[in-house]
Amino acid sequence: MQQQHRQPELVEGSLPVFVFPTELVFYADEQSSHKQVLTLYNPYEFALKFKVLCTAPNKYTVVDATGAVKPQCCVDIVIRHRDVRACHYGVYDKFRLQVSEQSQRKALGRKEVTATLRPSASQEPPSPRPQDEERRIKEQFADSEFFEQTAFQTAPVSLRHPSRKTQSVLIGRLTRRKQAESRPVAGGPSLLTVLLGLVCMAALMLPTLGEQESTVPVYLHLSVNKKLVAAYVLGLLTMVILRT
Repeated sequence: MQQQHRQPELVEGSLPVFVFPTELVFYADEQSSHKQVLTLYNPYEFALKFKVLCTAPNKYTVVDATGAVKPQCCVDIVIRHRDVRACHYGVYDKFRLQVSEQSQRKALGRKEVTATLRPSASQEPPSPRPQDEERRIKEQFADSEFFEQTAFQTAPVSLRHPSRKTQSVLIGRLTRRKQAESRPVAGGPSLLTVLLGLVCMAALMLPTLGEQESTVPVYLHLSVNKKLVAAYVLGLLTMVILRT
């Protein structure tokens, strides 16, 4: 029996986690909005198990707060707001999704999703500046702790394969991340490139062959063809330097 291909050992917390949406907004006057769905994608070649934590577990019900996702599949996690009161308007809570391999206990990756309750969709508060909003959220969660949700299991979690569009988006994100991690840090043009460019510039500044009134020795006079070659090489070096 062929053994399943295993991925290289991953550092704890280094695995990217793909969750949509990244923010949950509940509206008190809309009963339908009290139920939100988080979709967790697994674009990897190995299965993942997940756990959902929350800073305010008593305010929410998470259906299937723990489970597993097969490779190249996604799972929907249902979150219900069960404490819709005016005292909770504008208060930010956070959900944390931790993922790990099924054979391991350490969390390979995590993703946090904010949740807030608002009075009405038609009475949206004026949007603050992003810096002020981010600062306010950070201050609110500075000393927050994440707690496990009360076990609320339903039938086995239904898995589904993401659409082709979703797969292409996830593959693009992973490819860009890998390219960014493997791309060497640009250190500027090499010393040889700079020296060759200086030589070409010096050649263009020398007198052309046949000029009479010049204090430069005759053996340093260059023909037109040689200067054209120097100009061409200098142009190529300029393109190389601009790309580094």
